[in-house]
Amino acid sequence: MKRFHVHLKVQDLAASIAFYSKLFAAEPARVESDYAKWMLTDPPVNFAVSTGGEPGIDHLGLQAQTPEELAELKSRAVAADAALLDEGTTTCCYARSEKHWVTDPQGIAWEQFQTLDNIPTFRESQPVGQAVCCTPRAPSGRPVSIAVKAQDGCC
Repeated sequence: MKRFHVHLKVQDLAASIAFYSKLFAAEPARVESDYAKWMLTDPPVNFAVSTGGEPGIDHLGLQAQTPEELAELKSRAVAADAALLDEGTTTCCYARSEKHWVTDPQGIAWEQFQTLDNIPTFRESQPVGQAVCCTPRAPSGRPVSIAVKAQDGCC
């Protein structure tokens, strides 16, 4: 079963956790100092919030449960003539995943991924002084995301 994924950037993590916990009638499956994630089953959605960056929708996505589902998602992206950024096995959002990204005609980033394992940090191998970022940049240099981010950091 594939799961829809939404990742929001928020200013106040505690207020967002309280709000979404009531809205979903469920507590987050994971909470960190800068991140929270709900793995909802009705409807099936991986809903995440994190601090840092401009508030709003960071990216959308589809989470596969198996390598076969991920391969199917990848072939659909290629068939849609989307430029594909294949990250392979990478780490982000407290998880090790196999993932790739596509951007729709409006510039909205879509992450297609299979989570392989949890990790204790937001992202492994983060260069010192670099902002934490999961959403990659398009070849134009602008973030692969719904809105162009104002700051010079990666997000």
